[in-house]
Order: sequence, then structure tokens, then C-alpha cells
Amino acid sequence: MTISAESGPAFATVSRFLAAVAARDAAAAGACFAPTATYANMPHPPVVGPAGVAGLLAPILNRSERVRWDLVSASYAADRAWLERVDRFWIDGREYAIECNGVAEIDPAAGLITAFRDYVDLATWRERLGDVLSSPAGPGAAGG
Repeated sequence: MTISAESGPAFATVSRFLAAVAARDAAAAGACFAPTATYANMPHPPVVGPAGVAGLLAPILNRSERVRWDLVSASYAADRAWLERVDRFWIDGREYAIECNGVAEIDPAAGLITAFRDYVDLATWRERLGDVLSSPAGPGAAGG
């Protein structure tokens, strides 16, 4: 059963996660996940738990001056969210955007994500981002 986008545990939990990402707060993003939760950036193997999620997100969140994950479309049930997104990262004053589809599974009673699977075209991501994450930060830095 689908519920309105403005109510329900999946909407509230996903909104909290997206706000943490937008705030570039990897620890707060990780705190949205249950202790045994998995987060998989397909086709990579999943990370596990809040610390694993924070560790996965920290490099790009820390390197970005600004982050915004725009929802193109979303559908929510009590224990699941389907999110079509454009993830936007501003690094060294330049915007990098990538189209994603994510599925979040939610424990409605705990208000925590139990599984998150993101699907992205890695070739497109690598083409757009290049080696910017391994480059030194700041204006005039190599690769910036």
C-alpha cells in the first residue's frame, strides 16, 4: 500500500537521512541506519551499520562544499521508499551531478533504515567526476 509522501515512517526516516547528507554530516547520515543495516552502492559490496555508512559517505561529503540530492520522483510505503534522484556535489566551485535510483528499507518502529541500495551508472559517474576526490582541495589545486 502506498501512502502520501508527506506522512509515514519511511518518509520521515528518508527525509532525516537526506537532510544529513545535505548538511554534509556523515555521522548524522550513518545514525539514520540500524546497527546491522547495509548500504550498497551497486555494484560494490555493501557496508554495514552506521559507522560503515558514515565511512562510505564521508570522503565525498567532506570534499564537497555543497551537496544536494534532488528527488525526481519518490514512492513510499510504511517500510520502503523508492527514490529517483539526481545527486549533486559542488567540489572546488564546480557542480558534479549523477542520476541515481535508490531503494530504502525501513524499520517503521525504530525509524531507522535497515537496507539502502543505490543504483548508478559507474562509467558515467567516473567520466563526470574523474579523479577529483583524490585531488587536493581548494581553488587552483591539481585536478580542480
